[in-house]
Amino acid sequence: MSSTEERNIRHKKAMQRKKEHIDGNIAAATIDKGLFLVLTGNGKGKSSSAFGMLARSVGHGLRCSVIQFIKGQWETGEQLLFNDHPQVQFHTMNTGFTWDTQDRQSDIVAAEKTWSEASKLLQDADMDLVILDELTYMLTYGYLDKDSVLNSIKNRPDDQHVIVTGRNAGKELIELADTVTELEETKHAFYNGVKVQKGIDF
Repeated sequence: MSSTEERNIRHKKAMQRKKEHIDGNIAAATIDKGLFLVLTGNGKGKSSSAFGMLARSVGHGLRCSVIQFIKGQWETGEQLLFNDHPQVQFHTMNTGFTWDTQDRQSDIVAAEKTWSEASKLLQDADMDLVILDELTYMLTYGYLDKDSVLNSIKNRPDDQHVIVTGRNAGKELIELADTVTELEETKHAFYNGVKVQKGIDF
């Protein structure tokens, strides 16, 4: 038997074992519920991942909503794509980044106004997916009451999915979440003097 044939046999046996393992996990997964996902970390791609799931959800005919904290003054590609989509509600805090406003009190007022829209959506049983983009900053800076936010997410309709994005997600968010992904930054073009790029960064 040649080395290639031996390698092919080993590969087939390994894939058979892998299939058995995966099939067993699929069979054991019997719970059907709305998920709470947290996308955090310093790496690029948190919001992009959330909007990828938005695209999937829209493709499946689900009703979706997006609440964007911090952002709002840039014309982003995701907003241009989904803003007028009949299955998507889009809300932005529309104050820009906190380092631009430099006004904590006005940021708090804007955050609370935006959260009032989010909290309504988190009570709407007809809303299948709610994305709370950059919400973590509102909690880190103390703009929103943490307990109120956590309770709203915890007490949402059973089948509703919620995605929270942003750096430095607190331990309470992480403990409450079903799925947590932390994106690490290995390298970023911006720190080498490259301008943010349309379609890649916004």
